[in-house]
Amino acid sequence: MQWEQAAQGFAAMGSEARLQVLRCLIRAGHEGLMVNEIQDRTGIAPSTLAHHLKFLTGAGVVEQEKIGRSTISRASFEQLEALAQFVLSECCADASHKKAANDV
Repeated sequence: MQWEQAAQGFAAMGSEARLQVLRCLIRAGHEGLMVNEIQDRTGIAPSTLAHHLKFLTGAGVVEQEKIGRSTISRASFEQLEALAQFVLSECCADASHKKAANDV
């Protein structure tokens, strides 16, 4: 994952409302939810919810599928795992280079 793609994904999650929508979709699992179901679970107004879903979809952390007149939204677990891996990939990389305070 490139820095720009990671920054876009994290920016999409950078609002309380979008994070609430994303967690709602994560809880729903791979089946996803219709927009009205997300609205019922989050209490976010329809026009505001549409804006947040567009932002999350644009960053690739949410996927949408049109089925007839309905749109199913799903968390993109693959993208979310890639973002987590990006941020954790260098975990503790410098830990072995530090000396304890009492080491000479």
